Amino acid sequence: MARGRKIEIVTFVLLQIVVVATAANVTYDHRALMIDGKRKILISGSIHYPRSTPEMWPDLIQKSKDGGLDVIETYVFWNGHEPEKNKYNFEGRYDLVKFVKLVAKAGLYVHLRIGPYACAEWNYGGFPVWLHFIPGIKFRTDNEPFKAEMQRFTAKIVDLMKQEKLYASQGGPIILSQTENEYGNVDSSYGAAGKSYMKWSASMALSLDTGVPWNMCQQGDAPDPIINTCNGFYCDQFTPNSNNKPKMWTENWSGWFLGFGDPTPYRPVEDLAFAVAIFYQRSGTFMNYYMYHGGTNFERTSGGPLISTSYDYDAPIDEYGLVRQPKWGHLRDLHKAIKLCEDALLATDPTVTSLGSNLVASAYKTSSGSCAAFLANIGTESDANVTFNGNSYHLPAWSISILPDCKNVAFNTAKINAATDSTTFSRQPLKPNADSSEELGSQWSYNKEPIGISKADAFLKPGLLEQINTTADKSDYLWYSLRMDIKGDETFLDEGSKAVLHAQSIGQLVYAFINGKLAGSGNGKQKISLDIPINLVTGKNTIDLLSVTVGLANYGAFFDLVGAGITGPVSLKSAKSGSSIDLSLQQWTYQVGLKGEDIDLGSGDSSEWVSKSPLPTMQPLIWYKTTFDAPSGSDPVAIDFTGTGKGIAWVNGQSIGRYWPTSIARNDGCTDSCDYRGSYRANKCLKNCGKPSQTLYHVPRSWVKPSGNTLVLLEEMGGDPTKISFATKQRGSSQCLTVSQSHPAPVESWTSDSKILNRASPVLSLKCPVSTHVITSIKFASFGTPTGTCGNFSHGRCISPRSLSIVRKACVGSRSCKVEVSSRVFGDPCRGVVKSLAVEASCS
Repeated sequence: MARGRKIEIVTFVLLQIVVVATAANVTYDHRALMIDGKRKILISGSIHYPRSTPEMWPDLIQKSKDGGLDVIETYVFWNGHEPEKNKYNFEGRYDLVKFVKLVAKAGLYVHLRIGPYACAEWNYGGFPVWLHFIPGIKFRTDNEPFKAEMQRFTAKIVDLMKQEKLYASQGGPIILSQTENEYGNVDSSYGAAGKSYMKWSASMALSLDTGVPWNMCQQGDAPDPIINTCNGFYCDQFTPNSNNKPKMWTENWSGWFLGFGDPTPYRPVEDLAFAVAIFYQRSGTFMNYYMYHGGTNFERTSGGPLISTSYDYDAPIDEYGLVRQPKWGHLRDLHKAIKLCEDALLATDPTVTSLGSNLVASAYKTSSGSCAAFLANIGTESDANVTFNGNSYHLPAWSISILPDCKNVAFNTAKINAATDSTTFSRQPLKPNADSSEELGSQWSYNKEPIGISKADAFLKPGLLEQINTTADKSDYLWYSLRMDIKGDETFLDEGSKAVLHAQSIGQLVYAFINGKLAGSGNGKQKISLDIPINLVTGKNTIDLLSVTVGLANYGAFFDLVGAGITGPVSLKSAKSGSSIDLSLQQWTYQVGLKGEDIDLGSGDSSEWVSKSPLPTMQPLIWYKTTFDAPSGSDPVAIDFTGTGKGIAWVNGQSIGRYWPTSIARNDGCTDSCDYRGSYRANKCLKNCGKPSQTLYHVPRSWVKPSGNTLVLLEEMGGDPTKISFATKQRGSSQCLTVSQSHPAPVESWTSDSKILNRASPVLSLKCPVSTHVITSIKFASFGTPTGTCGNFSHGRCISPRSLSIVRKACVGSRSCKVEVSSRVFGDPCRGVVKSLAVEASCS
């Protein structure tokens, strides 16, 4: 025993030595975060662990590392981890410890944004709704009940990270934590109590002794030593509130979120790269992409309201986990160029020189002789030729060139060296062996949700109740039901029993049923006003109003008090005379949720399914169930819900979220192409106008088996489930790229030998994204003055006749190829003109 005890002690001491040896001291000065006393240029990207699956995490993290990231940033989602008070969930998609350890395993750091307010277009901003019902509570202000709960949860997360030794001070990857979130955007609405709450939040966080710095974003008066940081499309003009704090950017919005009923926003990579480069040019040292991978709002986690189930965000890694090209590749090259400048950037402050109107040079020169420079053209219209240190440089409008040696250009934000690699969805039927619509229908079973009140826990209340206070967000659904007797002489029965039902709601969707039949519906973010012609009968009538939420508010001062539901008035009006009866104060019967939810139809395991032909379709409030085999292969899977209306879907008991393919984007605001030049805003670059906001819904591969899977739909509006299909997302077979003679040589070819650099030429590089594929054909190749984009290239007046043969010889039969873009290779078909090489290749 004594010897065994001695071994235990020695082992413990050795473990302690390992921890001490690997522990890092994270501090900061006016220039940067410092790890073990050394300043760091850090490039970060947001990945929210619950918006993907544990099976996806390693690949997402590795692609982030391959893309040049040093740090993964994530919020912590309180309502996911504590859905009921003191009942915690750290499993599956909410296994925060596993996620952080996987990041560490990849050799990356973590920025843990505990908040615990997240915003993030997440339901209720990440707060659990039970918090709302604590007596006397007021959110995000100097309120003791709220502060007690916030401190309890924050301490819970910090303690969990400490137990697993995940802070850098313990040898873990977490180098930075965040308390609160964008509070400075709204704190004036809370008055003096908001200021005292903010200071309390800072001191509370510091008292938890994580051993790493804390930050507050968008908080200009964050108290020392909390670092105040910037969020936005651009943060180059941001200045920290102390000369002792570094310039940090916690949210660089790589695109924007999608809402049901909206077109799809996107952000050109030339502009995103410009924003990053000018931030580092102007002394920034930490930048985070929000998002680097957006993912999916599974279950009922989307906020808004009316935020879509997809949270793709036009991020460098798309919703399904595939890299988005050329965005991912262009940013990777940018990161390499910035890192080539790291020593000079961190050693000194820049010397800034004007090179002309809207033309600026920032040079970082050290006493040891290293030098790095950024040349910026912040004009939005005209390219420019500038002279810097005796050399001439061409700067496209709204672009920045990076010179790691103050002489040679390694990268320009407007000149892309990464090929466009389109992705496509390949559709296939859910039931490939069904020969007819009748046979298709026979492979589905159904359960009709009762219209109106059907549950024993229904209750009576006079007047109209606000929805969230009634449901506590246990369900999207709340029934408002009223029974009334109509006498034959009622004035609103003029003209053959015609009347108008008027109902007002504060969101987000209402279905009106009269005597069990759907009479009309409407939707809106904050206000719905319905006027529905209805038929009433003499005698007993039932008015059933189903109010539906589509995510709770997540942003703004007092967002937690933003209500939902039918708040009135509700009235009946004569179609002829205009006289009305106010029903608002009548005795209404309420039912929280649906019967099908109570018996867990979403699991697919209930015995209450009906298998009888014909399958009822195009009717509201029907549950559907079928079985399916997974699409073959390993490509990401989606379900195309075209043909259905709106509802919620489950695969093998896992909710893939709300579907709403009948929510159509507005017709205006979209353009065929978007000029990257000039400041970006959320509605600048839009696509998909006049089309469904979202038809395809992600089904993680890890949620399906090869065969014997169960799909359940709750169809609210009325649709035909036999019309839905599978779609697998595949990397496109085409690779396209245009590289000009004015492009810098590939950044990976950078060398400190200026003689070699002076001889380096631009290179067009292609690589099939699938490892087993090779380039099988060259669809287009033109060296000269080609025009157009991928799939639509055309020759210009100037073209080298050898273009196609040279590219074919270099590329066909190989997975990847490189072709020098120069007259030495192709000849000079038009002297004195800057020429480009455009190529479209096919891989298979």
